[in-house]
Amino acid sequence: MTTDVNRLTALTRGQRVVALTGAGLSTESGIPDYRSPEALTRLRRPIQGPEFVRSESLRRRYWARSTLGWERLRSAQPNAGHLAIAALEERGEIAHVVTQNVDRLHAKAGSHKVTELHGALAEVVCLACGALEERDALQIRLVAANPGFVDVNARTAPDGDADIDEEGISRFEVAACEICGGVLKPRVVFFGDNVPKPVVAEAYAAVDAAEVLLVIGSSLAVFSGYRFLRRAVERGIPILIVNRGPVRGEEHAALKLETSTGATLAAWAAAQ
Repeated sequence: MTTDVNRLTALTRGQRVVALTGAGLSTESGIPDYRSPEALTRLRRPIQGPEFVRSESLRRRYWARSTLGWERLRSAQPNAGHLAIAALEERGEIAHVVTQNVDRLHAKAGSHKVTELHGALAEVVCLACGALEERDALQIRLVAANPGFVDVNARTAPDGDADIDEEGISRFEVAACEICGGVLKPRVVFFGDNVPKPVVAEAYAAVDAAEVLLVIGSSLAVFSGYRFLRRAVERGIPILIVNRGPVRGEEHAALKLETSTGATLAAWAAAQ
């Protein structure tokens, strides 16, 4: 670990570092991911955005499972990696964070310069009128409409999801928009959806201004994140990676550490 951190420190010292973070950073906070070696043993199909919009049954399934999983995700706390990134930002060592995560743990840790590529589960949007609602407020309404439902023992799954049998889902009452009665959707980019253009532009601007791109806890299997590694390659920006497991485009990296994101980032912050 000492040798790895020394190499990371040497390559970042005095440089404008932009961090690109993924779900692997949050696993140490108890939030499961999709692509770690452990996650690949759990066969599950992520929610598809277009299908969510057109399928009432899928929306019922999503909100039933989310109602069980929300409190666990909401109560998750930043780990050593999030805290190290916030400390490095405060000291000017990290200039910006571009995150694929929807858990808001960077904000909880104290980071301010954060671009949320995929939005955040903490907010809900009405597909009809565009009204926003806090997820905590919606949770109160969902629990009230489904007495006893949150007492079900369910296993936590990625992105605030939880496992539950189909019988429980079929009885679930979905809440509508309080303003217009429209369909509610978490304010996140599901698989098959597009990241809003202004968000992409903000992230590109951060990467373009970087002197080092540091990929943390992401396989970059999804193009929405991988495009920024490609941008760094095109512009000759050095790429460093801290991630357990393969990373798309890792052949372009000047350094790849297959170590704990939390321990590595904490040691790096302490060494600066």
